[in-house]
Amino acid sequence: MSCLVVSSTCSLLPFDSRSTRSSKLGSSLSWQSSFPKFSIDIGSVISSPIVKKNLGFLWILSSKFIAFFCRSLGFCLILFKVHYFIYRDSFIQAAWTRRSRGEAAKRPNKKSWKQRTDMYMRPFLLNVFFSRKFIHAKVMHRPTSKVISVATTNARDIRTNIPSLVDDEACRLIGKLIAERSMEADVYAVSYEPRKGERIEGKLGIVIDTIKEHGIVFVP
Repeated sequence: MSCLVVSSTCSLLPFDSRSTRSSKLGSSLSWQSSFPKFSIDIGSVISSPIVKKNLGFLWILSSKFIAFFCRSLGFCLILFKVHYFIYRDSFIQAAWTRRSRGEAAKRPNKKSWKQRTDMYMRPFLLNVFFSRKFIHAKVMHRPTSKVISVATTNARDIRTNIPSLVDDEACRLIGKLIAERSMEADVYAVSYEPRKGERIEGKLGIVIDTIKEHGIVFVP
């Protein structure tokens, strides 16, 4: 046997779980009966002497708050209008100078014809990187940023077969691999853009000369 709470007075009645399973929807025992019922009459609350005594004070307080809010809103609107009329001419003038032809002529932001067409006239660019431990070279398609061929002395099949990863023989090996892998991808002409103050000599010259010797044409 178990117990069921029927009302808020916590009276206990015998309750059988089997009877609830077979009971119909019209049963008087439900979950709603476990909550207390409250009835509030608004008229009686308003007609109470405490509310009647303070009703005028509440009305005055609410009216003062509404008046203060309206004054604050009106003051903010006045400030916005004054700020707008003071700085309106400067705003319009700044917008006009940004769109004027004279300013555009003085400070052109368009790229030159060479800058816009260079990546299509010389689409394949060679990039060579030298570090203290290895040499890395790749050929990239500039319009799509796709790597066409890549070779590095840090690869597992290369670093175990050569004595040094940064000497002249390693530079010749990298140039040979780049040329062979570029021709396998049907690329027979590449270009190289030296960095600022960089000279094509030394190890860089060895890599580029080896690539030329194996059939790749360099486009100036």
